[in-house]
Amino acid sequence: MVQRLSPPTRLLSDRLDAAFYGRPTAVVARELIGKALLHHVDGQWLGGWIVETEAYLDHGDPASHSARGKTASNASMFSDPGTLYVYPIHAKHCLNAVTQPADQGAAVLIRAIEPVWGLDVMRRHRGYDDVRRLTRGPAMLCQALQIDRSDDGRCLVRDERLGVFTDSSQRAPVIRATKRIGISKAQHRNLRFVDVNSEYLSRQVG
Repeated sequence: MVQRLSPPTRLLSDRLDAAFYGRPTAVVARELIGKALLHHVDGQWLGGWIVETEAYLDHGDPASHSARGKTASNASMFSDPGTLYVYPIHAKHCLNAVTQPADQGAAVLIRAIEPVWGLDVMRRHRGYDDVRRLTRGPAMLCQALQIDRSDDGRCLVRDERLGVFTDSSQRAPVIRATKRIGISKAQHRNLRFVDVNSEYLSRQVG
């Protein structure tokens, strides 16, 4: 019998389901702020509170990987809502949660979290002691949580070692929409969402 893994129950009350991810991408990107991203690695949960996301749309968005159509490399982006889409960039990786119904090609890039669980392990993965340098960017986040291209296609809804969870007792984040960063196309769109009070953003809001 496979042992069922439980996320840290002191704070977490519920896993986000497929219906959460199956909605418009910008809505999901905003509402992921304040949720907990967790990955179970070597017997320990690693993760923290999501503080920064970006929405990448299924049509009319030249910055989205789906703009060139479905390919072998971006196929997971066209999978069921709640699928993990992981892509490589400069020998590092970025993780996305697929949104909207299957075959549409939309996803939310998780850019940064406030690290909470498994800090010592994440420090070893990153090679830094300063907690502010662990997960304040998409590539740093993947390295800290040990997520790479081999995790592409995993399911945030059903995978017992990976998921996004909610906690109604947490403070409500103050969310602001800003322009996306680190892209060369469609920079004008306010599709980046941040917890303005967080110290762990990849780039602070001016």
